Amino acid sequence: MEKFSRRRFIKLCFYCTLAGLGIMYLPFVRRRSIEAPAHPDPHFEPSYLKFHNSGELKKRGETLWQMMENCQLCPRRCGVNRLKGRKGFCHASSQLIISSYHPHFGEEKPLVGRGGSGAIFFTHCGFRCVFCINWEISLKGVGAPRSIDDLAAMMLRLQSRGCHNINLVTPTHYLPHIILAVDKAAKEGLRLPLVYNTCGGERLEILKILDGIIDIYLPDCKYSSPDMAAKYSSGGWWYPEVTQLALVEMCRQVGVAMPASDGIMYRGLMIRHLVMPNGVSGTKEVIEWIGANLPKDTYFNLMSQYRPCHKAFDYPEISRRITLREYEDAVRWTKKAGLKNVHLQTTAGLKLGERLQPILSV
Repeated sequence: MEKFSRRRFIKLCFYCTLAGLGIMYLPFVRRRSIEAPAHPDPHFEPSYLKFHNSGELKKRGETLWQMMENCQLCPRRCGVNRLKGRKGFCHASSQLIISSYHPHFGEEKPLVGRGGSGAIFFTHCGFRCVFCINWEISLKGVGAPRSIDDLAAMMLRLQSRGCHNINLVTPTHYLPHIILAVDKAAKEGLRLPLVYNTCGGERLEILKILDGIIDIYLPDCKYSSPDMAAKYSSGGWWYPEVTQLALVEMCRQVGVAMPASDGIMYRGLMIRHLVMPNGVSGTKEVIEWIGANLPKDTYFNLMSQYRPCHKAFDYPEISRRITLREYEDAVRWTKKAGLKNVHLQTTAGLKLGERLQPILSV
C-alpha cells in the first residue's frame, strides 16, 4: 500500500471536508433560490410616500436637522450643538455612524417572513443601559461614518434583497439623517414599511413629527419603576412616564399591529418587554398598565432571553438569567390583564413558548 506523507494526508482531509460541506450546502442553495423572498405586497403603500410626493418629508427632515443645533431629539434634551461636532449624552455628533445593515432573521416572525427584516444598526444610544446586549455598538460606537446618500442606498439594497421592511435599530439620535435618507430612497423607488425599533422613551414632540412617516413602531417598555430606570439606564428616572405617553401616541398613529393575509406586518404598534431577574423590570406593573391603557389586542412580545452583559455583573440582582418561575409568573399576569395578542419569546435551549403557551389558552 502506498505510504501517505503528512502533507498529503492533511491535503486529502481538507478536500474531503470541502466536498462534505458542498454536499450539505448545495441543497440549501437550491432551496433558498426556489423559495426566493417575495417583494412587498403590491397593494401596500408606505406612510411616508405621500409626504415624499408633497415635499413634506424633506421639510420634516430639515426641521429635525435644525434640532441638533441645541439637541432636543431625545428625553435627555442635553442641548449640545451637534452641528458643530460636539457629542451629546448619546455620544453622537452630527456625523452619521452605522455599525451594519443586513437581512435580520431574529426579529418577530411577522417582521421576518421569508426575506428577513432589513435591519440597519445605528451606533450610540441615549439610554446607555448597564446590561446592554449590543454595548459594543450602542456604547462604544463601533461602526463606520456614512453619508445620507449611503443610508438611502442601504435601504434600497435591503429592498432589492427581498427584505420585508426597513428596521431602524436605535434611531432616535439619528432621526434627521434617517428622514432625509428615506426621502432620497423614496425618490428611487423605496416602498417598504419603516420599523421604528426604539428603547421606548420618546418625546411626544418628536413622535408628532413622525406621524404619517412611520408604519410600524417597535418600542421596548423596559421598566415600571423610575428608581430602576435611574439605576440601570444612566439616571433615566423619567423613563416610565415618558414611555407610557409615547406608547399611547404610537398606538394613536398606527393602531394595533395585525399581520396581513400573507403573514407579514405592514402597520401597527408592537411592544417588547424583557423580563429581568428579581423583578427589576417591574413586569407585573408594565403588563397591568398596558392592559388598562391600550387595546387588549395590542401586540405584546414577552421576552425571556435576558442574559447578563456589559456591566450587569457589577449588580448582583441582575447578574443571572431569569428562572422559569419568573417567566411563568409573567405569562400568568398577561392572562389576568386580559391581553389577547401575547407572543412568548423563547430562550435559546429552552422552548419556553411551547411549554407556557397553554397558560394563555386556559
